[in-house]
Amino acid sequence: MACLTALAYHPGLHGGFLFDDFANLPALGETGPINRWETFVRYVTSGTADPTGRPIALLSFLLDARNWPADPYPFKRTNLLVHLLNGVLLFLLLRRLGAAATAQPEQDRRRLDAAAVLGAGFWMAHPLFVSTTLYIVQREAMLPATFTLLGLLAWLHGRKRMRERALWQGLVWIVTGLGACTMLAVLSKANGILLPVLALTLEFAFLHPCDRAAHRANAPSSYRRAMLLFGWLPTLAIVAYLLHAGWHGLTVGISDARQWTLGQRLLTEPRVLLTYLHMLWLPTPFTAGLFNDQVKASTSLLHPWTTLPSLLAIAALIAFAWKGRNRWPAVAAAVLFFFVGQSIESSTIALELFFEHRNYLPALLMFWPLALWLCGCNLMTRQSTEQSAHTSWHRSKLVLAAVCLATLLTMTWSRASLWGNTHDQALLWARLNPSSARAQAFAAQAEMSAGHPRLAIRRLEPALRLAPDQVQLALNLVAARCAAGNLNATSLTSAEQALATTRDTGTLLTNWFDRAINEATFGKCPAIGLAEIKRLLLAARQNPRLVGNPGRQQDIDYLLGRLAIKQGEPEQALTLFDAGLRQQPRESLALSQAAELGSAGFPAQGLAHLAYFQSLPPPPKASGWSMARLHAYVLARQDYWPRELARLRDTLQKDLKDSYAPPG
Repeated sequence: MACLTALAYHPGLHGGFLFDDFANLPALGETGPINRWETFVRYVTSGTADPTGRPIALLSFLLDARNWPADPYPFKRTNLLVHLLNGVLLFLLLRRLGAAATAQPEQDRRRLDAAAVLGAGFWMAHPLFVSTTLYIVQREAMLPATFTLLGLLAWLHGRKRMRERALWQGLVWIVTGLGACTMLAVLSKANGILLPVLALTLEFAFLHPCDRAAHRANAPSSYRRAMLLFGWLPTLAIVAYLLHAGWHGLTVGISDARQWTLGQRLLTEPRVLLTYLHMLWLPTPFTAGLFNDQVKASTSLLHPWTTLPSLLAIAALIAFAWKGRNRWPAVAAAVLFFFVGQSIESSTIALELFFEHRNYLPALLMFWPLALWLCGCNLMTRQSTEQSAHTSWHRSKLVLAAVCLATLLTMTWSRASLWGNTHDQALLWARLNPSSARAQAFAAQAEMSAGHPRLAIRRLEPALRLAPDQVQLALNLVAARCAAGNLNATSLTSAEQALATTRDTGTLLTNWFDRAINEATFGKCPAIGLAEIKRLLLAARQNPRLVGNPGRQQDIDYLLGRLAIKQGEPEQALTLFDAGLRQQPRESLALSQAAELGSAGFPAQGLAHLAYFQSLPPPPKASGWSMARLHAYVLARQDYWPRELARLRDTLQKDLKDSYAPPG
């Protein structure tokens, strides 16, 4: 199965970087090539996602590159290898669960092994996980699954040893599985903390119902105490945290970057979860991909009308699984494992509403019940051994299993082929997401890159009329009209309106305007010069949502400062750079802005900017434990920023001295 899956994925290995790849992977070269201990420590502590910074995921990227820019192929190849490893580990887990459930005759053991192969194969070959495996940065979603599988295997082995009265050996395995593996999973991504909860889910939804009498007879008190410490206490901590996050979000509110409240998110997630189940059980070769802005939040139980039925359906599924666990333990385990696995990312934490990769770990057991039925195993119901011995393994079921696997592999191959062609991928995603501004902007960029700006214009104009506050549509329309040579006042006015009304722009603001300022300097688009760019930036400066965000205000001041440099106004640039730095004093920003002034021929202003930075009070230290605080400690121990500041200051002073020297 692993070989067939690898062949199905092979066309996608030649695709490029996408979206969040560019936000995360450049850290590989941010402070120089990672070829010595100092740069290694700086890199591995540089993560900003989650309080932990996900250092295990960062470490794994060093397998593929140690500097930036880099070739995407090694990253995708490693992702595929991790996916195949997870498939093998899943087979071992399903095999161990089947063996742990109850004693089986040799014939049933073979069927259970075949069901483990089939259940892992269905999961491994499922086309939904192409968008996790071939999206490089989502290795952060794959590694928690790796450590969760390893942890569950270690826990099951420890459970078995303790029931055999090898108490100390069993305890070591349980501590390794639910302790060490949980920590490694969390250091990959925060949802790895669910490992102890998932172990309890398997314990009570599958293992107890399958062999209740043996459980009562063989479960030693030391095992119960170990599970209290490594299972129940983490579970209670997670529940308490989610309740606290929910209470805080409902009473205090969430980020203005979200277009919905936390209450609306909680109403929306049942609809999202049913969509996930639909995608898992009725797969298609192509889906909406990485875009989720087309998912509209529920504003009440009846708007949209599917909200209440979805909520009732989810409640019914959970209740059915729990009540039916004694009769259908494998089904109960798969259903409850899925919902527990979704509990971090689909509940009270104000993340985006929808992402396909959130199913990667929760769906691990999803297809095992089907595999058990196809293989004629007796774990679907509490049949006796005698009954199961007479259960025939029908040839029709074998044919059905082969057809299912072939269909999944074919769809995965089709989807992977699309991931290997960024242009076609962008166009298809736009067609599948007609109401997604992100998808339409991405497709327009692909059309412009292919030399078809007029196609991009025809795509963007109707989309912008429907969503006039979508700045990514407006700015890409300006770029498309520039490329086509017909930029008009209407497009610039639409861009001004979008910038004045948009919500948080993220990195789009600096990325687009940096490029536009450089192009305007060389007259690439005569209709949009430095004056027009300034008009657009001043419109963004009037947006209360952007001005109220210190990070975005800092971006605007930086861009206006760059513009002032291009217009030959170094004092105005210095004033703007100083104002932006006041918003959030950062060494990296002070250095980059001073270097910008120096490289433009204004070393005196660059030195003044460094002096102003050193006059500001130091930025507040991160509270509590976090990777950001550890990173700051590492930089302080290495004396990194003082050395960089001194180096830049020396360069600027030399440039200033040279500017006063007589020619020749």
